[in-house]
Amino acid sequence: MTERTPLLHYRLSTSVNESERRPPPAGQALAQHPGSPRQRSTQQRQPKKLSIFFGVVIPTLLSMFSVVVFLRIGFVVGQSGLYQAIAMFLVAYFIICMTVLSVCAISTNGALDAGGAYYMISRALGPEFGGSIGIMFFFANVCGSALYVLGLVEAIVATFGVPEDGSLATSAYQVLPSGYWWSLLYATGVALLCLLVCLVGAHIYAKATFLIFLVVMFVLGTIFISFFAVGPRTIVLPSSATFNPTANRTGPPFPTSANFTGFKLDTLLGNLWANYTVDYTTGNMMTFATVFAVMFNGCTGIMAGSNMSGDLKNPSYAIPRGTITAVIFTFIIYNLLSVLVACSCDRILLQRDYSFLRDINIWNPFVTIGVYSSTLSAAMSNLIGASRILYALARDDLFGKVLSPAKKTSHSGNPWVSVLISWFLVQLVLFSGKLNTIASIVTIFFLLVYAAVDLACLALEWASAPNFRPTFRYFTWHTCVLGIVGCAVMMFLINAIYASASIAFMLLLLLLIHYLSPTSSWGYISQALIFHQVRKYLLMLDVRKDHVKFWRPQVLLMVSNPRSSVGLITFINDIKKSGLYVLGHVQLGDLNTLPSDPLQSQYDSWLSLVDHLNIKAFVNLTLADSVRHGVQHLLFISGLGGMRPNTLVLGFYDDCLPKDKLIDPVLSTSQSTDPSASSQEFDQQPPLFHFASLRGSSDRQDCGEFGDGKVLGPQEYVAIIADAMKMLKNVVLARYFNNFDRAEVLSPPSSSPGKGAVYVDVWPVNLLRPDSCSYVDTCSLFLLQIACILNMVRAWRKARLRLFLCVEEGRSVRGSEEKLGQLLKELRIKAQVYTVPWDQQVALHWQRQGEWGKKQLSQSPDTIKEEKKQRADEEEENDDDYVNSFPSNTTRLSDDYLSAVNKLILDSARPAPAVRFLYLPRPPADTRRYTTYLHQLQLLTQDLGPTLLIHGVTPVITTDL
Repeated sequence: MTERTPLLHYRLSTSVNESERRPPPAGQALAQHPGSPRQRSTQQRQPKKLSIFFGVVIPTLLSMFSVVVFLRIGFVVGQSGLYQAIAMFLVAYFIICMTVLSVCAISTNGALDAGGAYYMISRALGPEFGGSIGIMFFFANVCGSALYVLGLVEAIVATFGVPEDGSLATSAYQVLPSGYWWSLLYATGVALLCLLVCLVGAHIYAKATFLIFLVVMFVLGTIFISFFAVGPRTIVLPSSATFNPTANRTGPPFPTSANFTGFKLDTLLGNLWANYTVDYTTGNMMTFATVFAVMFNGCTGIMAGSNMSGDLKNPSYAIPRGTITAVIFTFIIYNLLSVLVACSCDRILLQRDYSFLRDINIWNPFVTIGVYSSTLSAAMSNLIGASRILYALARDDLFGKVLSPAKKTSHSGNPWVSVLISWFLVQLVLFSGKLNTIASIVTIFFLLVYAAVDLACLALEWASAPNFRPTFRYFTWHTCVLGIVGCAVMMFLINAIYASASIAFMLLLLLLIHYLSPTSSWGYISQALIFHQVRKYLLMLDVRKDHVKFWRPQVLLMVSNPRSSVGLITFINDIKKSGLYVLGHVQLGDLNTLPSDPLQSQYDSWLSLVDHLNIKAFVNLTLADSVRHGVQHLLFISGLGGMRPNTLVLGFYDDCLPKDKLIDPVLSTSQSTDPSASSQEFDQQPPLFHFASLRGSSDRQDCGEFGDGKVLGPQEYVAIIADAMKMLKNVVLARYFNNFDRAEVLSPPSSSPGKGAVYVDVWPVNLLRPDSCSYVDTCSLFLLQIACILNMVRAWRKARLRLFLCVEEGRSVRGSEEKLGQLLKELRIKAQVYTVPWDQQVALHWQRQGEWGKKQLSQSPDTIKEEKKQRADEEEENDDDYVNSFPSNTTRLSDDYLSAVNKLILDSARPAPAVRFLYLPRPPADTRRYTTYLHQLQLLTQDLGPTLLIHGVTPVITTDL
């Protein structure tokens, strides 16, 4: 039978979610008939659900009534006085009340499974934060168990121990040897007793919880009665409290006795104010922070009830009411005891005898029984809780194989390996030997866990997730923030070094778990918070406030098959300059004829591609009846608010052979040996390799942006370019990026002519308009901006920009070069300007013009040159409409001219650049000329290597500050 305990801090009971994750035992795999004996016996063995009182109130009270109520209430009042003691309780309970509100909110927002606070935090904040806090909570329970064991040993030694200074025993029962090693031996024995109980079964302890609760309540009742029934008396102080190592012959020793005065006003007045002295058990000087650390341990059991959710009849109803009831009850008891103690015991008794409640009780053994029962139950509760937390961590596989042994359980489901590990760590903590020494550590660990619970509730509240609707509504984000701030402040007030070390340890664990990258289906609150913040800031991003100073490229790259487009995808990622980057894909089809949307199953492959290439891009897929309509869809709908693509990037339309850059080595081997294996193993491949294989030369390369030529013709390709310009989108055509490898391009061999230098060439002149030499129009400046952005990327910073200026004979070469240099200086663009004479190429153009032939017959050469110079000077003053438009005499541009210009580009660049930026003119208005337009672009860029043909439609450069 599965072991369970109401006092257990972290019960790993079977629940709907967890049972689904674990396979059923072999005996339960078969379906059972409702009336079968096996099912009847299973129903009989099923534990009964607990009510509020037995399931929440009792576990919480027994966890909070431990060392403090019997052994440290006098210590707190004696050191800090009644005023500061009440203030400490108010501060402590304010902090825990803020956390209680968060616990109630989370616990009433759905089923709460095993792991307690660890389960709450991990399922709210994700595995990284939850796992690190879970380890901290595990250590908190380990240290808490050791704390209660030491408290029990201290009580045993105070009652039955022989005085350490060798003086005569004051009682016949003082027979046990005392000292550090003897105390360690006793503590080891108590820890072994707890271990045996935990190994035998938690059900034994569960059945005794109500009896222990009755004992503790009865002892508390006798303590309250004793303050009124017992008369004034003198109490002999323990020998360890009367020894003063600093008192030599000149100083008096500590008093050996103190008085229980009963209710007296003088006694109350003497205990109102603080009087911090040396703690006789540790020899350390007490302060507000150290006393608060000891006192706060009485408040660290507030989550005992919430961890019993699997055993409660109605967890959403029981946890808030039961926890709050227990907290209020303990607060009243602690404050009543503080007032009664301050009114009836003098300061010496409170400071020098922590077991004084036993001496003033109507029957001394009552308090001894209360101390033994409460501390022993709390020690076992923390040990069991620590083991269950460790088991939950191991079961979630957050630390890989490190915690895998902790998954082992007995036939009854008891995680005995986790119990052994927890007991071993408790034994190590026991070597500290003093109760107050580890009190600060335990307090800081619990405060850190409480702050994490508040943070989890705060994150859920701020995320505004529709599914976060707890039935407990008496909380706001203000209470969560107050709880976090209160926990953080008290952590550093108690011990700044321990607090800093704990936070550093938690962050180290967080990084470790993040590095291990555990897979979980819990959901990540970070995603909800990011969504909430992104939505808010997108609404604040007003497109009406856009300014050219803050322009950045926001790119939509059309990709048909990523296998042939890896080089282009990675290159475009470099020129986005922290802007929006969208990978677009058009699949041809009609949704009316399909049973479901075929695109939904493809997103995982595309997102895996983004991860594999380590690029910062979004994915947008669409289904359309044609490629042109699909691109129009994406240009219309891609992006959100002020983040929309302003630049369309297309692969060039040519017949270059595609090359697969995403070949899986294992798959390629199987394909070479067994062609049928690829189809059988397709579903077993990672999502990255689910893209269709390349079909050969029919694919359009970098080209493969739209599939093969049968799907997309040249007429439709140019129409897409024209559509984008009509929509005021900048257009970039990329050619020869099928074999582009950035790492290889940026690391040329030192033996090359440029001695390892990398160049980026920019030709800002419309080479299809030889009658125009303007380089200051919108499109030319757009080229300069894109090239400059590429040069600003860290990987491309060592690349050198080369700007080529085409000039004709008769024009002022020096003047044009100086004018361009001044422009580059104003634009803060560092580039080398090269002048390139192109008279021969221009002559080839004019030879095909009918007007030029007539002028050759009727005019002298000098006249022709003069007219050309005047026309060029006039064109520099014209607007952009003439310059960046496709020439009206497009049919008269000869192939010889285009080939000559292509050769000019090749010959002018020595050594060859990594990439070239060329001017892309507008397509002609006459759609019948689209094919000629595309043919001329092909001739212009033939064999140039990686080339971008760019057309800009909006101003992107300014010289203003």
